[in-house]
Amino acid sequence: MARRVVVALLGPVQWSPPGVDPAEWRAALAEDVIDLLATLNEVEIAVAVTPADRALADAVVWPGTAVYEVAEPTPNAVFAALEGYDQAAVLVGDVPDLPALTVGKLLRPLTTRPVAVAPVDGGGAGLLGVAVRLPVPGWVPPLDLDTATPAEVRSGAPRPGDVAVTTGWRRLRGPADLATLDPAFEGWEATRALLSGTGRPA
Repeated sequence: MARRVVVALLGPVQWSPPGVDPAEWRAALAEDVIDLLATLNEVEIAVAVTPADRALADAVVWPGTAVYEVAEPTPNAVFAALEGYDQAAVLVGDVPDLPALTVGKLLRPLTTRPVAVAPVDGGGAGLLGVAVRLPVPGWVPPLDLDTATPAEVRSGAPRPGDVAVTTGWRRLRGPADLATLDPAFEGWEATRALLSGTGRPA
């Protein structure tokens, strides 16, 4: 069986709800994403941060979770830091209520394709995540998860079909995204607590 890893890339968060401390918001989002990854089967999980954000990672990871320090918060930097894996996926850190099934759908095409991307639901720039067979194909361009699009990833591929586009999900990047959170949906406890004014759970 292929050795696979899913990495939460805790990059900068550009927006926080009014009245919510940006650092607490970022930490709550990160905690919920990591809790989600911990429920996944048949994959290893890890976190990636720049050295400046190492304290954030240490505050929210589960014991024993690998933390990779990367020079820049990009999937390319994360993939370059990984060793010993056959497949890897990098996810953004602002999707606290992401369904685990969506992560599985991002990895599934790697059985027949070298690269898969999950777009941001509803269109717009940015990606939810990107998955690759390792080593990374040389035609994969430098990617910024805040601005990249599936078309950009496909731009250098030998064939458009080499890049699978999987199910998307929305990111919490503004008031309109916040309004889509479903209180009935399980998970996202840290984000939920912060929004309710009770603070992050201990």
